[in-house]
Parts: sequence; structure tokens; C-alpha cells
Amino acid sequence: MSIPFYAKSEKNQGYVKNMDVIGYHNLNGVMAFQMALYRTPEGKYYMYCGSFKGAGWTILDVTDPANPRYVKFFTCCDTEEYKKQSTPKIQIADGLMVAALGGGIPFLHGCKLEDKNLSGLQIYDLRDDPENPRLLSTWETGVEDGLGVHRFCYCGGRYVHLSADCPGYVGNIYRILDIIDPTNPVEVGRWWMPEQFADALADGTFPTEHQGEKDWPQLHGPPYVVGDTAYLSYYTAGLVILDISNITRPKRIGQLAFQPAFSGKLAGARTHTCMPLTGRNFLVATNEGERFAYFTKERIAQSDHPGAQPMNNLHMVDISNPADPVLVAEFPYPEVPKDFPWPNFNDCGIGCQGPFGPHNIHEPMGKPWLEDNPNRVYCCYFHAGMRVYDVSDPYYIKEIAYFIPPNPEKTLFDVPIPGPFLATTEDCVVDDRGYIYFDTFHDGVYIVRVKEA
Repeated sequence: MSIPFYAKSEKNQGYVKNMDVIGYHNLNGVMAFQMALYRTPEGKYYMYCGSFKGAGWTILDVTDPANPRYVKFFTCCDTEEYKKQSTPKIQIADGLMVAALGGGIPFLHGCKLEDKNLSGLQIYDLRDDPENPRLLSTWETGVEDGLGVHRFCYCGGRYVHLSADCPGYVGNIYRILDIIDPTNPVEVGRWWMPEQFADALADGTFPTEHQGEKDWPQLHGPPYVVGDTAYLSYYTAGLVILDISNITRPKRIGQLAFQPAFSGKLAGARTHTCMPLTGRNFLVATNEGERFAYFTKERIAQSDHPGAQPMNNLHMVDISNPADPVLVAEFPYPEVPKDFPWPNFNDCGIGCQGPFGPHNIHEPMGKPWLEDNPNRVYCCYFHAGMRVYDVSDPYYIKEIAYFIPPNPEKTLFDVPIPGPFLATTEDCVVDDRGYIYFDTFHDGVYIVRVKEA
């Protein structure tokens, strides 16, 4: 019996429902993170992949999704000098590639805290030659060897909306760059929660009575911008809605916290993403889970946050009145395949409940080559795989398809994997042809498509 082309072996084929697997590429052993698509004026499609660990980006030609062509990997800096460099996030619009620069995290990236990194972003021109991006500028946050820029929004035009660290503040804040001259980015606006102002704190750090930085208000991002409104995913502060009609003085309109009861303890970003559905008065918000590869029953029991883990989920929020956002519905628990080796995804090889939950969703951001269907939500749900939802009825949300890829068979860099080494979907993007691209932890990029009725 033949096995699918994407399978690792006969016993490691993954699980699929209502999807066709179109293509796959291993990225020559480089682990991707956020990806950005670009369609050239000639109609070619390129994918640019940020690196989970590493100081650069991988380029694929995905004009033919069944046969993705590897173009190159290129770096942003001297990797011997900047050993902690991470280039995880990326956006493309108006022929410009805007790429985040930040510091790696030791338990995720295998680096050391004392290593050096660039903190900021770089802007490249793709218009002349999309296979050889031309560097236009480098902008720095001002925090040496810091976390730099995390998720951000660039819809084209003049402004880039960042989640970034900043001198004098604790954790990432909202910073706005003017790139009318892309060779000289200039900060023109910023916004933060009062608790983030370092001079107002006793020693300028996260207060010890809080459980570390995850339980302190800071911007995860991206700041999702529609017109004069920015929707911020602000960790414990939840959804924050800002009026940015005066780009130099953003003002808070409304807010909706999700914690408690959602998120916390060993999970990731307490509020990961807040994305309005185009043309509708609804927004999808997410709480991040975490990668089970770093957990065992013993590690959880001995951690600072043992016992039951709070639920992480996708939420539907009514934003018809931005001053009064209201949680109106929850997304369903991901369907568990019939022959899955565990009864659910909460206890998925750890031996106890872990911090299960989603990671990231497809974010159109007004790009003409990306699908922008306000009735569909695409979610990389960590080890529950790539999930697709019908949200045409915001109160009765239906899961319509999924693909849990085969488990990786080797690590791509030297970081201990104490827990179960599961397929773990990370980030996704959907093009205007309906092809879904997503990457996986210690594996490559898969290209799938929903089987339409």
C-alpha cells in the first residue's frame, strides 16, 4: 500500500479531514515561523519565511503549490557576532518586505541570554527582483540585545504598527513608524498601559508579586489596524481598542479582558491575537497555548504553576460598539481523530493536563493576494493541527476541516525536547487561490486546500 507523499512513514502519516494536501517543502532544514506571501505584477507567487531560530529568511517560489521551488536563504547580519538573533515575523505590502529583528528565547531557540542580537526591523525592496531582496534600511528599538519587534501590522502605505520593546518601558508597547521614506523609518506615535512605564515602578521591572512577564500587561500583537482603529492583543489586559485618527496620540476606546478565566499558568501569550472580520461587527480573539515538547508530568508538577491549567481558546467578540466589546461565542474544541493515540489534546502524551490551546490565525491585513473571507477562520492550533472554521453564523461556529501533519522525526537544532515530540503547527497564511500554507515545529511547510462541497 502506498503512503502519502508528505508522510514520514507508514505509521506516521498524520490525520486529515476534508482537506487535500497539495505540497510540502522541508526548507532545507531551516525552521520557519511567520510567513508572508507576495504576488508579483507578472502573477508569480513567492513565500518569504521568517526563521524560528536563525538570522535570516527563506524564499520559496509557490506559483505552483504542488511543486514549491526553493530559491535561497539570506541573512540579516553576521551570525557569529549576533548569536541570539531571531527573525521570526514578517509582512509584505507595496513591494516592501518588512521583517522583525529580535532576541531569541533560550528554551525555544537554544541561545544564551548573554548573546547579542539586533533589536528592531529591516525593510527590503522586492520590486526589482523578488528573489534577491534589496536592503533599504534598519531601524532599532533602542533596547540593546532586547526582544526587539514581535508581531506587527503593515497593510501598505505610510505606517508600520509594531509590538516592540522601548527604552523606559516594561514589556512590549505599541509603536508606530512612518516609512514614507523607507530608507529612513521614523517613530511618530506610541501607546502603552500605565503599568508599563518603568519610572513608575519600584525598580523598573515586573513586580515580584506577579507571575513574571506573561501576567503583566504588554502588547503581543499584531496591532491589527483598520482605518482609524487599532485592535491590540494585550496579554492580561485582553483586547484593547484604540482610536488612531491622530497617529501621534492614540487613544483608548474600549477594552475586554479574557483573564480570568481564560489562559494563565504555563500557557503562552494571555491574549495572542485580536483580528476583526472584514466588513462585519465581529472580532476573533485568541489565547495562546504552548508547545508540549517542553513539558512532562514531572516538570509540570515541579513548576511554579502545577495542577489544572486554564483553558485557552478562540473567542468571538461583538465590536459593533467599540466602547463596549462583548464576548458572544466560543469556538468548539478541535475534533479528535478516531484513531488518534490519545483521547483528547489536553493530555497528549504528557501524562497529565498540559497548557493546550491555539497559536496563530490567518491575518489578511488588506493584502490583495491573500484570501479575506470574513466567514472563514484559519488557525494553527499547535499539536491539534491546521483547523478551518465556518464563522458565517457568529454564534454557531463550525469546524469544517483539519490536517494534523505527521510527527517530525528529528530536531532541527540543539534544544532539549523532554516532552512528546509531536507535530506542532505554528503559523499560517492563505492566498487568493485558496491555498493554505502553514509551517511546523522542527519540520517544513505544508500546502493544503479545503475540499469544497
